[in-house]
Amino acid sequence: MPREEWPSLKSPEGILRLGVLASGRGSNLQSILEAIGRGDLSARVAVVISNKKEAQALERAAQYQVPALFLDPSHYLSREAYDTAILQQLKEYRVELIVLAGYMRLVTRTLIEPYHDRIINIHPSLLPAFPGMHAHRQALEYGVRVSGCTLHFVDEEMDHGPIVAQAAVPVFEGDTEEQLSERILAEEHRLLPQVLQLYAEGKLKVEGRKVHIQEGASIRKNR
Repeated sequence: MPREEWPSLKSPEGILRLGVLASGRGSNLQSILEAIGRGDLSARVAVVISNKKEAQALERAAQYQVPALFLDPSHYLSREAYDTAILQQLKEYRVELIVLAGYMRLVTRTLIEPYHDRIINIHPSLLPAFPGMHAHRQALEYGVRVSGCTLHFVDEEMDHGPIVAQAAVPVFEGDTEEQLSERILAEEHRLLPQVLQLYAEGKLKVEGRKVHIQEGASIRKNR
């Protein structure tokens, strides 16, 4: 759909409208909702969409009275057709920025083109290391001493787009996937609302592979 056919994506009150795509428990969604509640994030979660009927993210959304939608991928003939259905919902809810928060599907050009530089993904490794599934397992099997998380804008390659922010965590001898995951997840919860706030304030600028953060703006190391 050509962008000129879209309604204004800015809410009347000027608050950033987020569309969150999630497939699992939705802990990063929770971090967004809590940051909004604290006044740390000037945004509104306009809709949460999941490809999993039992995703806890949908329950979390409902608890905050956020529209929560399950779209069954099996009802669509292709990834593009599925993303077209998602796009229609994003249009209906006037979403300005998409957040992929534990969304376990590759998004297609159908979604990426209308939201060019307006889709942010969070990945549990220090990209470009360990893209794709099972990033924690990959890190442990490789024997790295440091891992972490990456927030980046989404392009048509998997876990590849321009990097906004990263946080490192140590990998300890004897770590399990679960232990490393929890350590990284704490950093995801810290970073994600801050990055979204920078976007809401217009302090992020994408130029090629690089994301520039406006001078004077920064990401805090601690809450």
